[in-house]
Amino acid sequence: MQRIHARSTVSISDLKKNPSGVISQSKGEPVAILNHNRPTAYLVPAATFEAILEHLDDVDLAQLVRERQAEVSIGVALDDL
Repeated sequence: MQRIHARSTVSISDLKKNPSGVISQSKGEPVAILNHNRPTAYLVPAATFEAILEHLDDVDLAQLVRERQAEVSIGVALDDL
């Protein structure tokens, strides 16, 4: 059985009938969209999606910092600059 990563679900048919209602009832939470009782998509509020993208950006930047910290640095005196 496939795991659903949302507290609420809606069928594609119900979503087509009243998309605004589904969004309103979600109260900012993700909604799993089901097709034949299987999740096929997730409806995520814009603010949540933007927060996810921001978090992924932070993860990428943290990885870049770790990689650069591992690089060998060259000592330079300020007078040499």
